Amino acid sequence: MVLQIASYLSNIRHLKKSQKTFLQIKTAAVMSASTRPSSDMAKFREIFKKAKHVAVLTGAGVSAESGVPTFRGAGGLWRTFVAQDLASPIAFRQNPSLVWEFYHYRRELMLTKVPNPAHVALAEAEERLAAEGRRLVVITQNIDELHVKAGSKNILELHGSLFRTECTQCGEVKANTDSPICPALEGKGAINAKEDARIPEDKLPRCGTCSELLRPNVVWFGEGLDHDVLDKAGDELSNCDLCLVVGTSSVVYPAAMFAPQVAERGVPVAEFNLEATPVTTSFGFHFEGPCGTTLPIALAP
Repeated sequence: MVLQIASYLSNIRHLKKSQKTFLQIKTAAVMSASTRPSSDMAKFREIFKKAKHVAVLTGAGVSAESGVPTFRGAGGLWRTFVAQDLASPIAFRQNPSLVWEFYHYRRELMLTKVPNPAHVALAEAEERLAAEGRRLVVITQNIDELHVKAGSKNILELHGSLFRTECTQCGEVKANTDSPICPALEGKGAINAKEDARIPEDKLPRCGTCSELLRPNVVWFGEGLDHDVLDKAGDELSNCDLCLVVGTSSVVYPAAMFAPQVAERGVPVAEFNLEATPVTTSFGFHFEGPCGTTLPIALAP
């Protein structure tokens, strides 16, 4: 076992690959040296059948199957920018026009996307369990509202939503699905545009209450999660008797620590993902493949 791990580490030293590749190799080494999580779907379904309170953690992998770009990793650029360049309070202060172009592009793109079978399976399972006096809640890192479109009702959005705005002055948060969100952004935000729109600040989205500048109601890099949402997520995870981790790489904190903490309580945790993650061996189940294929089978009546 020690030799196996040493072999993997030796190979890593000779490979000039990305951090993602490093994590994949490290995870494979650990999995080969320990008990692999079960992939027994029948066994999982027996546990699901008896569960009274199911907490589901979802990430970008779920939405990727609906054609939603993640703006992370290779090819994840908007124009010449990675998300971290624009999704921050500093970027918004320096160039609110450019940041709003980025989010206008994302909003308009999302209006063309529809939920995939994974979103639908969760919404249908929630409705079915509710009729039986059971509970299923989705705790998502996604900001695209595809869970809402699919019909899920019990949703906690850790990182906010593309379709809500927040006033930079009075703090008012409002739902907003306008297309475009303001006249000045119509036709702007194209991913292949050669120049920024340079929209004057007074023409960008403004608050209907105090007329000040609006921002997307999302959690940016450098900002903390909403304490109320975080507390509610903590309550759901503390009370669940089954946890599902769906389409997330489990590397973005604090969400990455949620499922391992649930597993430490002895609660069954099932991971549904295209590949193993750094925390896969913490869980009782791992189902590899597209979530839109594996999850409907797992949650079927």
